[in-house]
Amino acid sequence: MSDVVRDLGLTPEQKWNSVILAVSGTIFSRLIIGKLCDTYGPRLCYTWLLILGSIPVILSGLVQTPLQFLICRFFIGFIGASFVITQVHISLMFASNVVGTANATSAGWGNLGGGANRLGMPLIAAAVVSFGVADADAWRYSMVIAGIMCFTMGVIYYNFTLDTPKGNFKTLKAQNKKINGTRKDQVGFLEASKDYRVWVLFLVYAACFGIELTVYGTMDGYLQNTFQLDRITAGNIVLSFALMNIFARTLGGYFGDKFGNSNGLRGRVIFLAFILVLEGIMLTFFAATTGFVMVIFFLIAFSLTVQMAEGATFSVVPFINKKAIGSISGIVGAGGNVGAFLAALLLKSKAAVAEKTAIAQNLGMDDSAIQAAQSAAASAAVSGGYFIIGLFIVGAGVIALTLNLSTQEATVAQKEFKGEIEVAEIQV
Repeated sequence: MSDVVRDLGLTPEQKWNSVILAVSGTIFSRLIIGKLCDTYGPRLCYTWLLILGSIPVILSGLVQTPLQFLICRFFIGFIGASFVITQVHISLMFASNVVGTANATSAGWGNLGGGANRLGMPLIAAAVVSFGVADADAWRYSMVIAGIMCFTMGVIYYNFTLDTPKGNFKTLKAQNKKINGTRKDQVGFLEASKDYRVWVLFLVYAACFGIELTVYGTMDGYLQNTFQLDRITAGNIVLSFALMNIFARTLGGYFGDKFGNSNGLRGRVIFLAFILVLEGIMLTFFAATTGFVMVIFFLIAFSLTVQMAEGATFSVVPFINKKAIGSISGIVGAGGNVGAFLAALLLKSKAAVAEKTAIAQNLGMDDSAIQAAQSAAASAAVSGGYFIIGLFIVGAGVIALTLNLSTQEATVAQKEFKGEIEVAEIQV
């Protein structure tokens, strides 16, 4: 982002608006993609999402004005709907006794991609520079290359996947066949949204996945401003944060199941609340720490707990209302992006003002002095924002204890898990 800021001359406010717009695009796309998956199947939805999503990615490398960049950032955010498609596709492809682990693992690896991007994009930029491209233009070539990769993946997905083990939706519709392993909501969206527990989980997911998204989007800049790291080193550190997704989200779901088996449904809730509170504590410690070694320690500790909280959240979701699992999952999933949106607004409100003040106070100084003052101001503001967010997460953990889960719904889910009853079928 620092290269983009310099090349396009983004103001602090425009820089933070780009983060907010990207999250906003994801919220909108997640609201509509579920219905499209039900109608056309996840294979076609994923294919077109990646192909169409590659367009703003490529165009972002060609922009000449801040407004053009902001527009591209908004539409790039639509690619975030891939999470919903993945969850639908996994649910169609895996049996009930393993679908929870499969969902958690796929989601974790999806989040891993966000961190890998922090390492991969600087490396691509460095490779481009080695071919003689000016350093100031390297980010543009990197975005074009990323867009081409996105387009290519869309083509691969179309040619090498199926909607279900039995075939694609289009073929099954033509044959008037049913699909095992999916469930049609028997309770409408509005009815499901009246359950307070849905909104508690909405808040909980905002406090884990939403905050992880925000940290992904701001951490490398924070490390560069605070410790004067170069972009590749900062990217490597953020990658260490993301690498935890290889196992941590699955681990959260695993412990949620373990606590549920030993202590009933209340055990799931207690573990979820515990891991959320621990997540908040780790983030506040990270924000209050100035030593580089301890910063890395608390970053990794926060990474582990935030991703376990995500897995633990969706170990609870299926027990809220089995007749509205799709609607509830959609609401809770959207909560993550709303959390990211609000967290980004908070950081923007603090950092943009601090950076503007630092620039104004150092007018007349040379560029290096102004940049140093701006970096110091941004670092302090973002650190303060992280601390506030950490306190919010602790509060969300306490609120999670208000969840009361239905024993009847748990019994049905347990029987389904053991194969004692058939998973509902839907006509496609």
